[in-house]
Amino acid sequence: MYRAAIDIPGPHLDTLRAAAAATKTTVVIGVNERGRHSLGVLYNSVLTIGPDGSLIAVHRKLVPTWAEKLTWTNGDGSTLRVHQTEVGPLGVLACGENTNTLARFALLAQGELVHVANYISLPVAPKDYDMADAIAIRTAAHAFEGKLFSVVSCSTVSEEIIDIVAGDDEEAAHMLRRERSALSGIFGPDGRPVSEPLVDKEGIVYGEIDLARCIAPKQMHDIIGHYNRFDIFSLNVNTAPLQPITFNGAGGPPPEPEGALIGPWREDEIPAR
Repeated sequence: MYRAAIDIPGPHLDTLRAAAAATKTTVVIGVNERGRHSLGVLYNSVLTIGPDGSLIAVHRKLVPTWAEKLTWTNGDGSTLRVHQTEVGPLGVLACGENTNTLARFALLAQGELVHVANYISLPVAPKDYDMADAIAIRTAAHAFEGKLFSVVSCSTVSEEIIDIVAGDDEEAAHMLRRERSALSGIFGPDGRPVSEPLVDKEGIVYGEIDLARCIAPKQMHDIIGHYNRFDIFSLNVNTAPLQPITFNGAGGPPPEPEGALIGPWREDEIPAR
């Protein structure tokens, strides 16, 4: 997985930026981002790319969810930001952190009007867990509470993936074909879908976003304005980027030793010492 992850900056990002510029599209996409200081660090990251191909933001998931804790590293508050884009003030969260109430409020309080949530298909969830419902509930809740538009994009498990992963294991193949494991859609400020969501299917959901629809419901219940009590409640967010080391001397970090192993390489590319 580490070898298949990407560097930021790097050639994979360059390809995505070129595609965004060629289609004049604002792109929000999840990636596995390799840490630059350690071969053991992977971030569950969400990239926001502008229609001119510029990299607007990289958000690193704050807390890996469930079994993800075995693999991914925590992000930090420096990437919990709302950015002005062609489609409006846009914020992103990755998968399960859309259940994190304080993370969601931190985006709302920065004026978020378009929220993008990236999810994975989850056929390995407990038997009584309906992933499609879980995604819809989270998405509708954030849209309704914040009086904004929420765009949710979820991966799917194709037959090609099933063949590669399950092979001749019929039980594993049956599990991976579990229904209601994914949902993608667009939800409006009333919490309702703007158009028909996709469930367990790969495709494109189209919907019209009119930010003027956020005005009337905001007048009724604006939890980042008149419908709150900031003399009673307060939220502090540490936006400092977390680093494993800080150099206080005027000379900066020491020079790298000759022949230092600065990855990441594929196994067949690692230079001899």
